[in-house]
Amino acid sequence: MPRSTDISPLSVLLSRVDAVADGSPAPDTLGSGYPSLDKMLAGGFRRGDLIVLGGDVASGKSALALSFAIRTAGRGPRVGFFTGEMTVERALERVIAIEGRVQIDDLRRGSLDDIARANAGAVAVRLRDALPLIERIPAGGVTQFTELLEELPKLDLIIVDSMSSLVNGSRALDEESAAAIRALKTLALDRDAAVIVTAPLPELAARADRRPTLDDFGILGAVKQHADVALGLFREDMYEPARDITGATELVVRKNRNGPTGYVDLYFYAQWMRFEDMLDPDR
Repeated sequence: MPRSTDISPLSVLLSRVDAVADGSPAPDTLGSGYPSLDKMLAGGFRRGDLIVLGGDVASGKSALALSFAIRTAGRGPRVGFFTGEMTVERALERVIAIEGRVQIDDLRRGSLDDIARANAGAVAVRLRDALPLIERIPAGGVTQFTELLEELPKLDLIIVDSMSSLVNGSRALDEESAAAIRALKTLALDRDAAVIVTAPLPELAARADRRPTLDDFGILGAVKQHADVALGLFREDMYEPARDITGATELVVRKNRNGPTGYVDLYFYAQWMRFEDMLDPDR
């Protein structure tokens, strides 16, 4: 017989439910920084969950994933952004461009005007103590990536950009990618962290409706089976440049294990590589 002083797991869970009844975020949930997405995901990304963000080549997956990292870290959680797509310095350039509303080409050329230079400086000061950890993804697949994580402080949100960076060619591409998806889900559970991984979906342009579907993620059905959330990024102006739809973006929630699916309206400022929530834009 359990002692009367024992607290059951169900009691602990109900205490947590009561604690968030006033609208406060659940302690196991990390806000994405995009209110419309957080509303659909019952507050944001949940610890232990694997989130896959897919889209066509050059659709802005890396920029949106980096924005998740910046906005989440700014609220206090410990965030790691791991890139196989660029150097750390290039990622930091993007941080300044996104947050300072500074054109990335001007940053690279060092041709900022006084206003842009002031904006860039303000970003550096504001993020001095709230910058996500930015590291390169080591060669060698998930095993080496996991070893890197073990050397770092515990992270609440782990972002991997991109899926292809975890594939080292040791076996068939789809089989290795599927194994990496399973390993990332296990990593999320073992480390009690939310894990986001970006994935290219290059076959969208050939059809009439280019919005990513769950089947587009492929990888032998691993995303469909193991991911808790699957997000598809769709920018119509990539395919219909003549139409007056520049910047309009849909973030399509194709899978949400614990809630509804649907879509979120975003706007993409290409010159800043910055996404904003259309229903709750940044000031």
